Amino acid sequence: MKKEAFDIIKKEIGRIGAMFLITLVIFYIAFAKENLISILRMVLSLFWLFALPGYSIMLYWHDKLEFMERFVIGIFLAAAIIGISSYYIGLIGLNIRHHTILLPAAMILIGVIISLKSKT
Repeated sequence: MKKEAFDIIKKEIGRIGAMFLITLVIFYIAFAKENLISILRMVLSLFWLFALPGYSIMLYWHDKLEFMERFVIGIFLAAAIIGISSYYIGLIGLNIRHHTILLPAAMILIGVIISLKSKT
């Protein structure tokens, strides 16, 4: 069963890459006066903060929802979870500059673990 989960993730990495390229082209058109490196940094940060954590959380519903549905719902879900958890973790005392690294990485890890455990 774990091999099937990795095969699913491997297959959909191409879809995520295509979504990244589409987003990059849209941002390049929208911010035509900016240089490509700045646009690439914006798209990478959006994908790191919202798309990848949201996608990994929505892996649990792989059989029930199509890729685009999981991707879009995941982006909004990740934005909500990161916003709320960042607020409360900031109240606890963790400096905000660490949130952009720790929270998405933790959400990706949690999403993949839950998906792997649900498949077995």
